[in-house]
Amino acid sequence: MLREKLVEIALEWQDKFGVAPQITSAISEYDAAMLVGMSEDAYSKYMQDKTAVNKGSDFEFKGIRYQVKANRPSGKPGSFVTKVPKASNYDWDTLIWILYDKNYVIKEAWSWNVEDYKKAFDSKNRLSPDDYRKGKSLYQKE
Repeated sequence: MLREKLVEIALEWQDKFGVAPQITSAISEYDAAMLVGMSEDAYSKYMQDKTAVNKGSDFEFKGIRYQVKANRPSGKPGSFVTKVPKASNYDWDTLIWILYDKNYVIKEAWSWNVEDYKKAFDSKNRLSPDDYRKGKSLYQKE
């Protein structure tokens, strides 16, 4: 599968040069689409006319616009996740936050609808994993 190849190359790059290439965004958007039930073929078809920078949502499925945020620690000392990315706009219906392990394996995924997210976080400057964990769990690795 293409996702595994990309991860393998990124981890090999990290081993060789110390820092992994920035693939978390691309991987997380793909993974989020799979988590909500979109097929790989449907995701591929949807993304064909998109660019790397889209305002608001990252993809749409069954009429729902999804915004995706993710974190991945490198595994180096002190690289655990304490701060998570905050949405900079509300041009989406559902936000999905994914936390990976150092090998880009999903550890957990959480979703928020836009209204609940706005109420919970609009006035908050810094978000932590525990903030996002107050949403709806989409996945938790046992």
